[in-house]
Amino acid sequence: MNYLNLLKVAVKAIASNKFRSFLSMLGIIIGVAAVIIMMAIGQGSKESVRQNISQMGTNLIMVRPGADMRGGVRQDPSAMQTLKQEDYESIVQNKKYVTYVSPEVSAGGQVIYGANNTTTTIYGESLEYFDIKQWSVEQGDSFSEEDIRKAAKVCVVGKTIIDELMPNVNEPIGKTIRFKSIPFRIVGVLKSKGYNSWGMDQDNVIIAPYTTVMKRILAQTFFSSINCSAITEELTDILRQTHKIKDGEEDDFTIRSQQEIMDTMSSTMDSITIILVVAAAFSLIVAGIGIMNIMLVSVTERTKEIGLRMSVGARGIDISAQFLIESIMISVTGGVLGIIVGWLGTVLCANFGLPVSIPMWSILLSFAVCTIIGILFGFFPAKKAATMDPIEAIRYE
Repeated sequence: MNYLNLLKVAVKAIASNKFRSFLSMLGIIIGVAAVIIMMAIGQGSKESVRQNISQMGTNLIMVRPGADMRGGVRQDPSAMQTLKQEDYESIVQNKKYVTYVSPEVSAGGQVIYGANNTTTTIYGESLEYFDIKQWSVEQGDSFSEEDIRKAAKVCVVGKTIIDELMPNVNEPIGKTIRFKSIPFRIVGVLKSKGYNSWGMDQDNVIIAPYTTVMKRILAQTFFSSINCSAITEELTDILRQTHKIKDGEEDDFTIRSQQEIMDTMSSTMDSITIILVVAAAFSLIVAGIGIMNIMLVSVTERTKEIGLRMSVGARGIDISAQFLIESIMISVTGGVLGIIVGWLGTVLCANFGLPVSIPMWSILLSFAVCTIIGILFGFFPAKKAATMDPIEAIRYE
């Protein structure tokens, strides 16, 4: 069996029916391109989510109030008041593996400067919040411990606040803005982080001493959460001791780590990617059926040629290999073109702002799948050609 001659015959047969061969490849091209684009978007979104979560802070752990039963009714955790100043101080005093700690309260509302206004969220935090969330102050400085003790009306603002309220102000430091009629003096401007993958503007934020937000805006004595960079088990033990929770009793707080959030989001993105890839892969099966159909037509059209080749000594395995090579060539060529189209599609998606990342294994997998499709769906036509009776084939009109 001379594979080089069989390859030449296969190329000649495909070239003699260019348009039909292209139509056979088209399904493979679309299927492979769709798989690559879907996987690139899924992988890119996963990496983007991981990056955005990592920007929330190193080893971030969030302590929030836990749900509780009162009068037989389970209360909403957000309505609970179980996190107090004592909890924050207990963590600070007893921490061993806790790097940073910051209590948190927040409020949404309108902020005003002169004739300009915008809607934002003000967060009440401690100084360690900037380390936890990896915020850096680009202009001015952050507030001080003295500001926290005195519940001073000072704040650090994001770039969006400056752009919306003070578009023509060159030096925002020292200017006074009003949040719910409470005046706040700007002492610093945060370095811009831009939008995250969920479309949230990370720069539309005001950060003030937690004591100020609690006393002057919310008029409350409890925290909505405590953010830490710590080991979960140590935090649990400290809070259980502070809340005097006995062994076997349920916690009245919940602790969520950054890793848990990242794992959950990654799992969700993986599931979505698999669904999209499976949907796109069905087009490859349809394309394989199309290749088989075209190859059967080709076998019928070349029946007399098959008979002549058999009559001069060609074996069934030679005839089978010829059509199998043609099928594989159509499939693989379509796969290569599909990879190119898929790459161009990801470039287009990236230009529209979608996060994309093409994993190399997806290209190799697509190429392998195309080869397998060529073999599987070319086998039946090749077998039909190889089992022809040479005499009947020569007589075929």
